[in-house]
Amino acid sequence: MKTAVSRRLWPGRSLALLGIILVAANLRTAVAALSPIVAEINVDIPLGAVSLGVLGMLPPVCFALFGIFTPMITRRHGLEIPLVLALVAILLGHVTRGLSGSITMLIIGSVIAFAGLGIGNVLLPPLVKKYFPDRVGLMTSLYVTVVSLSTLMPPLIAVPVADTAGWRISLGMWMLLALLALVPWITMLVRHRARTPDTIIEEADATILGRLWKSSIAWALAGVFAVSSLNAYAMFAWLPQLLVDTAGVSPAQAGTLLALYASMGIPCALIIPVLTARMTNVGPLVYVGVFAFVAGDLGLLFAPETLTWLWVSLAGLGPLFFPLALVLINLRTRTHAGAVALSSFVQSIGYTLGALGPLVFGLLHELSGGWTWPLIFLLMAALAIVIAGAVIGRPHMLEDDLTLTR
Repeated sequence: MKTAVSRRLWPGRSLALLGIILVAANLRTAVAALSPIVAEINVDIPLGAVSLGVLGMLPPVCFALFGIFTPMITRRHGLEIPLVLALVAILLGHVTRGLSGSITMLIIGSVIAFAGLGIGNVLLPPLVKKYFPDRVGLMTSLYVTVVSLSTLMPPLIAVPVADTAGWRISLGMWMLLALLALVPWITMLVRHRARTPDTIIEEADATILGRLWKSSIAWALAGVFAVSSLNAYAMFAWLPQLLVDTAGVSPAQAGTLLALYASMGIPCALIIPVLTARMTNVGPLVYVGVFAFVAGDLGLLFAPETLTWLWVSLAGLGPLFFPLALVLINLRTRTHAGAVALSSFVQSIGYTLGALGPLVFGLLHELSGGWTWPLIFLLMAALAIVIAGAVIGRPHMLEDDLTLTR
């Protein structure tokens, strides 16, 4: 007879499950909805390369900045109230972007939306731990997959909606999804169903955080996370324009190809955590990601008009580094305090370095007048992470690493 070792998924937790899924569905819409309709926006609001670079670097900058400050808010108000505030920020950001009449308002609206996304990024893991301590693996895989879907859908929808209803509707309509996500969480607060978690969510130990700067595994994971962020946000900001210029596709086709790029995150979210947990040496997964990045970027560089879908797909497989890093944060730590400290370090460093991707990519395009040097920049970043594969591939723990570096 099979022994039940966990609670049933739905009973007593249906609002939390629905709420987590809906929050995850909001975490990339504001990022992926803009670049496919840049041409339409440019008619009313002139957008230069620098402005597009700034808009492209805002997501990782806001993720890093507001991710740092989120623990200060949760210390006083718990998890649910900050999450509701984050969803309100996402909603207001979408509305502000849709009503923008200048580049300044577009940037302000983006900052507001990305601030909400950054807080949501940090809050989802402890919310899973609080409401589903018996299903952490399942829920993590589920919400990462939904995040991938939230990256996939906007490029598919943005251009057709902009063509029929205007770019303001195309940007602002995502506020409805944020409004929908508010319903279960506000309902839980009103019903006083938010309870103290069964296990205490520890904060990162300041001593551990200080010693992480000398840890090879911490830097290796931060590097992997950074390369994933740098490439992904550069592509989300610039891939549609790159494809229109070099592959001869229409803006609608470029939006579809950006959706294809984003869709590659779905199989990665489903497969990589399982493989990582079962493999003794995960170094080969890093090398597969590097190969995908290099092959995709080389294809876009030398043969963009031939097999465009293949190069875009390969480039989209490179960010398998994202779920890989998230899983290894837990697999390479023995204690919860170590995992929290490593997560804070990896995501802060990773998103900060990742913010350089869209800006440097855009500046190189502006200075060179083409796409060769921007793609070479991405190639060099991907190749630089080969060394990290050897470091994180070894099955050793962060706590052992910190002991050795005392």
